[in-house]
Amino acid sequence: MKMESDVMVLKFKRICVFCGNSQGKKSSYHDAAIELGKELVLRNIDLVYGGGSIGLMDLVSQPVHNDGRHVIGVIPKTLMPRELTGETVGEVKVVADMHQRKAEMARHSDAFIDLPGLLNVDGYYNSLLSFIDKVVEKGFINPNARQIIVSVPTSTEFVEKLEEYVPCHERVASKLNWETEQQLGYPQAHEIAQ
Repeated sequence: MKMESDVMVLKFKRICVFCGNSQGKKSSYHDAAIELGKELVLRNIDLVYGGGSIGLMDLVSQPVHNDGRHVIGVIPKTLMPRELTGETVGEVKVVADMHQRKAEMARHSDAFIDLPGLLNVDGYYNSLLSFIDKVVEKGFINPNARQIIVSVPTSTEFVEKLEEYVPCHERVASKLNWETEQQLGYPQAHEIAQ
């Protein structure tokens, strides 16, 4: 985040949060989801998420929506009976399947956070991060590719790290296109919802 003539200029307008339809067994996961929602509001960042009204999805979306930020939920039609048990929050886009869910979420997002995950609540992903570091050490992943994973314990630190992040694309998927499914002829979300 930088200041230009006393106006805060944000690097991200929308952040996609991947999170579960369960709250998990630790209250720290519950607290982290709410904290993240509040942090997004504090920084005037909109939310893209899985569209459910249960679990961590509900907890992260409520504070964002309640404080007037734009919320986009993306949900496969087949998951609606299971993940939409209460009132929906914000704009809900219905898609055909999980592939289109991820593509639609990516299309609307500037960055991604995984809860409780790479917002590393209580060290949830320490073993995965150690595994990835070992794979880099053994030469199967380029060290530049490892840098795309940002992991910190709190929402505030996470958003700060995302704001500071500078991509290092030397031989790391620099030419990938999130719109590939359009080139392949997959139907768009609005076509599926009809």
